[in-house]
This record gives sequence, structure tokens and C-alpha cells, in this order.
Amino acid sequence: MRDVFVVGAGMVRFGRLTERPVADFAAEAVRAALADSGLDRRRIGFSVFGHSQQGRVAGQRVLRELSLTGMPVLNVENACTSGASALHVAWMAVRSGLHDVALVVGMEKMEKGLIPPNPGEFEARLGKTMPAKYALRAKQHMEKYGTTAAQLAMISVKNHKAGALNPYAHYQKELTLEEVLASRPIAEPLTLLQCCPTTDGAAAVVVACGDVARQLQQTPVRIVASAVNSGAYRNSLKDGIASDDDLVVRCSGAAYESAGLGPEDIDVVEVHDAFTVGEMLAYENLGLCPRGEGGRLAWEGATALGGRIPVNPSGGLLSRGHPMGATGVAQIVELTWQLQGRAGPRQVPGAKVALAHVNGGSTPGIGSGSCAIHILAT
Repeated sequence: MRDVFVVGAGMVRFGRLTERPVADFAAEAVRAALADSGLDRRRIGFSVFGHSQQGRVAGQRVLRELSLTGMPVLNVENACTSGASALHVAWMAVRSGLHDVALVVGMEKMEKGLIPPNPGEFEARLGKTMPAKYALRAKQHMEKYGTTAAQLAMISVKNHKAGALNPYAHYQKELTLEEVLASRPIAEPLTLLQCCPTTDGAAAVVVACGDVARQLQQTPVRIVASAVNSGAYRNSLKDGIASDDDLVVRCSGAAYESAGLGPEDIDVVEVHDAFTVGEMLAYENLGLCPRGEGGRLAWEGATALGGRIPVNPSGGLLSRGHPMGATGVAQIVELTWQLQGRAGPRQVPGAKVALAHVNGGSTPGIGSGSCAIHILAT
């Protein structure tokens, strides 16, 4: 098996791109990634597109705009992990020797409002929407560990402060703790400013084998682990409410084992913070702190820029936005720039090892349907 490297990264500014077709702004992200790689576009032998709501052969429509046709193209749908799952497919293709260079694109054009439930998802029809699901997890954590509403809200404050430094973020404005707590209630204890916006956007990376990566001028970033897993069934009468904890613990454990690393080796992290409580739970499930201490970790500033383990220096989903298929690839773009020292005012000094985490697809009985973890290193 061969090592796999990110050799080019690019993205568009996320936001409400109402007047632009998805193929248009996704093509812009691809051009940026190709230019960043310095590779002749004819070196691309395989393309994988992650998206959730863009219809059939959406990736082929993007490549048509770029005159990059006639190659194997896959379209991957895996809810919020679609982009990260697309990267996993490309990683396997290059690692196995099937292709030397592959293009990975995450893209989405979202509708306003709540993400609609999957067909037959009875819990959502009874009121367990995504905000409600995460609010229930927050209430459980508060009752069991004494986590406070202010601790949760501080995660939004932190991420919007980082997002204000990110020219690619949907929202580039700092918030105060009082503003977050006073914003419109959505699902107790979550307020509007603790929920990510529905956003349009695209991000792209070029991945290559070591022989190709060593020919390039810039510092390549190695993908030292790529893990994707799904939720396991829980009998709610016997085991309690299905959550994402077990899934993330299993998936991150597989990634740590594959990389030969542990949580203590990670310098910077991007996690799935669709809601503030989601980020807090990720701290615990990824092993960044003991169970029950996630709220305190955020409150004390350990996960802020300048803290012990910066999380979501991009601003995360709360500030950068959450185009479902694009999120997983946008995390890789951010972490590639961080490891190459190209993140500007949000740079984490001396970052050498990074982790990306994303969940996707609320599924009755198993929590999230998918989790993807990538570990990168220079």
C-alpha cells in the first residue's frame, strides 16, 4: 500500500450563492485546487464528488464546465459525510495503486430552513428534527455532568471569533456570549446562534501518491489515516436513546490505530459543529478530554485559537457554514493550509498533526448513519 498526500487545496467563499449554479462555483473550487497543486490537469486520472442533494451525475456536470471529461467519475451521497466519504474513496484508489492522482470535490446548494427528514423517518415526523435531536443530547449532558448553557454558548462565541478571521466563511462577525444566549430559542437549550446556517459552497483537493507528491514544490500533507463507519443498532428499551458517542469512538479509534497516534498527538482539529453541543460531544468522543468535561474544556479556552488544542480554527460549521456535501472536504482544505502554515491570522503555530471529524444522517435506532475521521500530518 502506498502513502497518499494532499497536493492541492481550494475552495470558494461559503454563503447564499443564490444566483450561481452549483456546477459554476464547484468548478471555481476545482480550478483553485488544481492551480494550488501545480499539476497539469491531464494528470488527474479519477474524480470523486461528494454531495447530498445535487441530483444524478452532478460531478460530470462540473467536469464538463472544466473540459475535464472522459475519466472515471463517482458521485458519493452519505449525508453530511458525503465529502469526507468521497475523500475516503479517492484515498483508497491512490493507496491501492489504481490511480496516481485523484480529484476530490465536496459541493452543495442548500434550501433554506431545516434539512428535510429522510423518507420513512418517523422520529422526525414526531418532532425529533436535527435541532431537537441535539437539544436532547445537550439536556442529557447537562443533567448528568452539570454542563451549563453558557458553556455551550461559548463554543459559538469561539467559532465566530475564528470565522471572523476566515475569508472563506459565510459569517465573518464576532459574537458576544450575551448575544448567543439571547438569540431566538430553537430547541432548549439551543438558541439560533448555536445552530449552523444552511449555506452553499464547494471545496476541492487533489490527492496523489508519494512519487507525484515529491515532484512538487510545496510541502505535501500526508493522509495518515482515513476511516469511515456507520452507527450500530441500539434497543432503546434496553440500551437507552441511540447516540453518536459509540460511532465516533469506534471510528476515531480505528483512525488513531491506523495512524499509530493518539489524541495527545493532535495539534489542531476540525469537527462537525452543526450545533454547539455537537462540538462539545466531539471533544469527549475523540478523546480530547474525559467524558463529561467537554463544556469546561470550551469554557476555559483550551479549544480556542491560542489554546491547548485549537478546534475549528476555520470557524467551523457555525461560522463557515454547512453545505452538506462540501463540509468534509472544506475541513481538509483548512487543515492542509494549517499544516502548511498558510492559514493567515487564524494559523495554529507549529501545527504538524491534524484531525478532521464529521457525522452525517440521523437514523432512528442507530444515531448518526455515518462518521468519517481523517488524520493528516506533515
